[in-house]
Amino acid sequence: MATMLPAEWIKNWEKGGRNEFLQLCRALSEDKSHDSLSFRDIQQALYELSSHVVRGNLKHEHASGVLADIIEFREDMPSILADAFCILDIETSCLEEKTKRDCFTQLVLSCLYLVSDTVLKERLDPETLESLGLIKQSQQFNQKSVKIKTKLFYKQQKFNLLREENEGYAKLIAELGQDLSGNITSDLILENIKSLIGCFNLDPNRVLDIILEVYECRPEYDDFFVPLIESYMYMCEPQTLCHILGFKFKFYQDPSGETPSSLYRVAAVLLQHNLIDLEDLYVHLLPGDNAIIEEHKREIVEAKQIVRKLTMVVLSSEKTEEKEKEKEKEEEKTEKPPDNQKLGLLEALLKIGDWQHAQSIMDQMPPFYATSHKPIAIALCQLVHVTIEPLYRRVGVPKGAKGSPISPLPNKRAPKQADSFEDLRKEVFNMLCYLGPHLSHDPILFAKVVRLGKAFMKEFQSDGSKQEDKEKMEILFSCVLSITDQVLLPSLSLMDCNACMSEELWGMFKTFPYQYRYRLYGQWKNETYNSHPLLVKVKAQTIDRAKYIMKRLTKENVKPSGRQIGKLSHANPTILFDYILSQIQKYDNLITPVVDSLKYLTSLNYDVLAYCIIEALANPEKERMKHDDTTISSWLQSLASFCGAVFRKYPIELAGLLQYVANQLKAGKSFDLLILKEVVQKMAGIEITEEMTMEQLEAMTGGEQLKAEGGYFGQIRNTKKSSQRLKDALLDHDLALPLCLLMAQQRNGVIFQEGGEKHLKLVGKLYDQCHDTLVQFGGFLASNLSTEDYIKRVPSIDVLCNEFHTPHDAAFFLSRPMYAHQISSKYDELKKAEKGNKQQHKVHKYITACELVMAPVHEAVISLHPPKVWDDISPQFYATFWSLTMYDLAVPHSSYDREVNKLKVQMKAIDDNQEMPPNKKKKEKERCTALQDKLLEEEKKQLEHVQRVLQRLKLEKDNWLLAKSTKNETITKFLQLCIFPRCIFSAIDAVYCAHFVELVHQQKTPNFSTLLCYDRVFSDIIYTVASCTENEASRYGRFLCCMLETVTRWHSDRVIYEKECGNYPGFLTILRATGFDGGNKADQLDYENFRHVVHKWHYKLTKASVHCLETGEYTHIRNILIVLTKILPWYPKVLNLGQALERRVHKICQEEKEKRPDLYALAMGYSGQLKSRKPFMIPENEFHHKDPPARNAVAATVQNGPGGAGMPTSLTINTAKLEESAAEETDKLKEKSQGTVKVINKTVNATPKVTTSNGNSASNSKIIKEKDDKEKSGKEKDKEKKEKIPATTPETKALGKDGKDKPKEERANKDDKPREIKEKTPKSDKEKEKAKKEEKASKEEKSKTIVTTIESKSVAEKEREKEPSREKDVAKDMKSKENTKGGEKIPVAGSLKSPVPRSEASECEREQKRRKVDIHSSPSHSSTVKDNLNELKDSSTKHYINHTTPTLSKSKEREVDKKDLDKSRERSREREKKEEKDRKERKRDHSNSDREVPQDSTKRRKEENGTTGSSKHSKSESPSDSPRSNEKEREKSKSKSSGKEKGDSIKAEKMEKSSSGSKKESRHDKEKEKKEKRDSTGGKEEKKHHKSSDKHR
Repeated sequence: MATMLPAEWIKNWEKGGRNEFLQLCRALSEDKSHDSLSFRDIQQALYELSSHVVRGNLKHEHASGVLADIIEFREDMPSILADAFCILDIETSCLEEKTKRDCFTQLVLSCLYLVSDTVLKERLDPETLESLGLIKQSQQFNQKSVKIKTKLFYKQQKFNLLREENEGYAKLIAELGQDLSGNITSDLILENIKSLIGCFNLDPNRVLDIILEVYECRPEYDDFFVPLIESYMYMCEPQTLCHILGFKFKFYQDPSGETPSSLYRVAAVLLQHNLIDLEDLYVHLLPGDNAIIEEHKREIVEAKQIVRKLTMVVLSSEKTEEKEKEKEKEEEKTEKPPDNQKLGLLEALLKIGDWQHAQSIMDQMPPFYATSHKPIAIALCQLVHVTIEPLYRRVGVPKGAKGSPISPLPNKRAPKQADSFEDLRKEVFNMLCYLGPHLSHDPILFAKVVRLGKAFMKEFQSDGSKQEDKEKMEILFSCVLSITDQVLLPSLSLMDCNACMSEELWGMFKTFPYQYRYRLYGQWKNETYNSHPLLVKVKAQTIDRAKYIMKRLTKENVKPSGRQIGKLSHANPTILFDYILSQIQKYDNLITPVVDSLKYLTSLNYDVLAYCIIEALANPEKERMKHDDTTISSWLQSLASFCGAVFRKYPIELAGLLQYVANQLKAGKSFDLLILKEVVQKMAGIEITEEMTMEQLEAMTGGEQLKAEGGYFGQIRNTKKSSQRLKDALLDHDLALPLCLLMAQQRNGVIFQEGGEKHLKLVGKLYDQCHDTLVQFGGFLASNLSTEDYIKRVPSIDVLCNEFHTPHDAAFFLSRPMYAHQISSKYDELKKAEKGNKQQHKVHKYITACELVMAPVHEAVISLHPPKVWDDISPQFYATFWSLTMYDLAVPHSSYDREVNKLKVQMKAIDDNQEMPPNKKKKEKERCTALQDKLLEEEKKQLEHVQRVLQRLKLEKDNWLLAKSTKNETITKFLQLCIFPRCIFSAIDAVYCAHFVELVHQQKTPNFSTLLCYDRVFSDIIYTVASCTENEASRYGRFLCCMLETVTRWHSDRVIYEKECGNYPGFLTILRATGFDGGNKADQLDYENFRHVVHKWHYKLTKASVHCLETGEYTHIRNILIVLTKILPWYPKVLNLGQALERRVHKICQEEKEKRPDLYALAMGYSGQLKSRKPFMIPENEFHHKDPPARNAVAATVQNGPGGAGMPTSLTINTAKLEESAAEETDKLKEKSQGTVKVINKTVNATPKVTTSNGNSASNSKIIKEKDDKEKSGKEKDKEKKEKIPATTPETKALGKDGKDKPKEERANKDDKPREIKEKTPKSDKEKEKAKKEEKASKEEKSKTIVTTIESKSVAEKEREKEPSREKDVAKDMKSKENTKGGEKIPVAGSLKSPVPRSEASECEREQKRRKVDIHSSPSHSSTVKDNLNELKDSSTKHYINHTTPTLSKSKEREVDKKDLDKSRERSREREKKEEKDRKERKRDHSNSDREVPQDSTKRRKEENGTTGSSKHSKSESPSDSPRSNEKEREKSKSKSSGKEKGDSIKAEKMEKSSSGSKKESRHDKEKEKKEKRDSTGGKEEKKHHKSSDKHR
């Protein structure tokens, strides 16, 4: 602080310091106020002046002089100076330096004339006063002051009671007690009281006490007593009234005392009129605030103890002890607690409407402590009643209710009554918040508040208010929500099962959006119950009671238990449902009884139940998978099942649940789709199950009525209301399309996002669940949404796919109903526009309608795929395929008949029933008749529709398949983009796909090769099966089953085949360039060869199945077993294939019994069914004739009949042997090939493997063993034969591509072929002609021919084998000439064999591996082998030339030739011996076959084993010849061409064989065999050249 006196002033005091100081003091003194800064400045100035004197800087005379001058400046200047002296006195007395003390004393002495003695005596210390001489002795002075203080403060002045006269009090009471109704005023009475006090010497305090006593007894005269007391108080000290009241309250504070309510009321009125302060009175009241807080804490602890007791498991012996203790405690408690005066006063304040003071009392107590006392709560409720009265009368009273109006308080100081919602904010909401859960004491007020809330919501939701009003309303709305949360719901919990209140509350709740409602329920359930001791107890009691009920709930006592649950739920639904749901999650057998027992719930409770279900589902602590991570947890399954049942049965709002599922999907979690699936299934009656029977599936392809009657497992009844509710919930909250799109996207999400860590089995389950729910949900929308709703919500197909990234199958699935709706409505429009009843007109209109609706779709689909796709199939075909359903393609007449017959049976049963009352009989019969009529009408309608659709397709079909690249490519696109995605979409779609393929065939669609299509479907199912989920495998199985059904039908009867396939373009075997489809009959696949093809397909299926079963992979095994089970009606039909499967499945049963029980169960199931089908299986030779009729001999060789059509037996047997050894190696190679569908050459090599390993027939293997025993040099021959096989691969591969590219050449080849054969072996052609006659001729003739042929053939063969290599060269030259004439004929095989071109790289690898085997074959290798090899190689290389003509390295060729020559010499000798043995054996077989059936069958089996392999081998050679390649090849090397001729000779010989009769072997066969053996060995060698050239390339 800055000093007021600078040191210069003191130094120069005489010169100018004194004057400066005087001026300063004068300036400061001009401001007279006591509070200003100047006052403090003067104090400081005087203090500083004095302290300079004490320190000796200034003489005390100078100081006293200047002080004498300034003392007049202010009146209080002496007092200010005394203050300064007082401070210095204290400071100097503490100092040890005596000089300063002396200076101080001198200064005070010199100023004594300025400050009076009395002031100094007040301020200075007694010792100082003594030293100044102002008092004689300080000790005496101290004693005297103590006595005075005691007298002043501690002695009570007494009135002289004897001086008072009792008469005065009597008169006073009479004055106050008189009738006050007249003109008597408080002023008049006050005057009388004053005179009485004066006259009778009355004590004024006692008079006031008496006035209060009289006021207590006459509470109705507030208007008189309050002014009287107010006036009287002017004469008393303000505290007196408070003290008197305090004494009155103290009087009643004994343990036995009870404070009268009149005293509380008087105190309350005085407080309200501000005659006393609450703070002053509050301290006089008991109990203290600390005691109240302690009591509150104790209540909470007790409540928790009660909860603990209820949740503890108490043994029976302990129970009795516990109960006794509790009784003792309760008795102790019943002793009356001391009176709580604070609460009494609070109640009085509330009764008179003094809300301000009441609020401040409640604020001093713990929350809800005051209102937990019933009188307080009721008083506060009454105050609220009064306050809301006008508003409630205006907006809250229900129509028709009279109500009992409540009169307002007489008190003008009471809170203002509310006339508008805005007024509620001022006081009412506050009062309600103080009430909290204790509003439960007044249900009527509860109802009033709820009704006001309802009225407010009505106003809040109506539009048309200004912006300012809207903001106010928003604030009010949040207040209403707070009151609901803090007051209404907790109060409901404390009400005793009051269903009316629950319904009343729902009236308001249903106006809230579900988000707010659920938020409120969440608070209620998870927080409210912990906020108050009473609620804590209630929660525990509710759980206890719920346990009691749930323990006893069964199907039998649903009603009584339901009533108990209902009672309990009215007040505490959240706690009850939480417990019930926890039980359901543990015990799913509780679901049905619980659902039935919930019928006594209120609407509010149903809504709470929905919230509780969602909360249980979203529980983050629960695992959604079982511990094995392969299945969804049972708690989730139980909850989902409960959801479906409860939402169907009761009117619960679905929006929250549906939104929850949508949110889970958005978050990429698909577990909860289980809930949606269950809800849709139960509410709409739409089932999704893979276990449908074929009858049900058939019914599902009819109209809605047929679906309902015959399509589902359960009878669908009474789903109309529930499905309507589900539909409304979806539309109101715009969830229909989002859910569809989310599910469609989530299917891939399951695999790529969700599925990362999860078990493959679980991923499959989740994928299936997601997909099934999508199909089910889409089906629900399609059947329940009106056309407008549907079209309005589903965008166009390109938007669905490109913007929403919906997979195409799902996008079309969603759009399909829309197209159907649009077409039918357009059709109806056109019909109305032009009245024409002719069928032709109708069809024409229908087609026009289709064009109008589908044209934009055709445009839209173009963007879905790359432009290249549309080179093969047209957008129109694509859209047509995806937009039609089974309903459009066929009428399920048998299903309609079945259901109609059922109804007829029912009607007959009704007639026969004697017990049924007649009126009921009549009703039932009417119902059945109506249903029957509906079904028949529906059938008729569908029939007309199907006819229209077929007409439309007939017109469209020519533009369907463009086949700008190749037919093969077209089929690929068709399968890839249409059939495969759709056949696994749903069971009906699987059937649809099979039917559609058949339909496209029947329509004679240009460029569609039915044969190729079926071949591609059956040829290699491993990849498709392996990539399916469980349900997809089931659908794929259904698809294959339907495809097999068609094929089996054609296979079963020549007449059917000729009728349905004979002249159809789908069965053309030479695939010509587009636009050149006409053709001769020879291009068609004939019946016998078709049977071979079917056998090949069966064989392929077996191979694929065995492969899958042998992988050991869970998915492969499971899926193939599912597929096999589905196709069981049509496959296996052939005995040996069936046996192979049976053995493999039996092995699975043994292996998986312990490891994977689910696979074991599947395998056992299939095994049993397979055994039961065994009697229906037939031997292979009955399934297809292995020696087809002569007429088609060439075709047979060519056309890839997998059963080895027209194959020489010697070759067959040898191939069987040789392939046995080669098979394993070749198979392994093949299985490595890269994911392309496998081609027929695969079977060439594989057949023997399956034959031997799977034991297609026991006799086969025996025969082969015998041969092996007989021939010791067998190994070397085997190697030769191995070499035969590889020749097929490149040719077939090439054919896959080229067969189509060169149709004209092929035709030429066909014509040339016979000529070539004639030149080579003239005999064979003549025999061909004879064949027909021979067939008719007797057995003897046949046997003769057999003998002659055998002889001639064996001679020829021996001669040939002995020939030196030079002769062979000559032969080559000759044959090459013949070749040029002959050309080639056989490309068909390629088309069938290699529907998908194999990857060339893998092909080459395989060939190289095989070549190694060939090169290291046995040393004895005759020149014949070389020649034959050349021949085969020739054919294959020619085929390659179409792509790239290989340049052979000559040096390599020479090397190979030399090696081969050396080896072949040794081999030729061995071969001769072996052939001799073979021939003898065969003769024996054939001669026996004429007479003995058993031998015949063994022979057939032998052929089966061999021919399958060898025929394929011969076929694979066949495609080799194309004229262009012929010429090139001839120029390159003569050796090759001569080899080629030998290849042709094989074919000729095959023809001979077939002509000799289908089942019996002839001489020609044997000759052929010899030749073929030679040829094939030559072929092997040539193939080597070809391979080496390949390598070189």
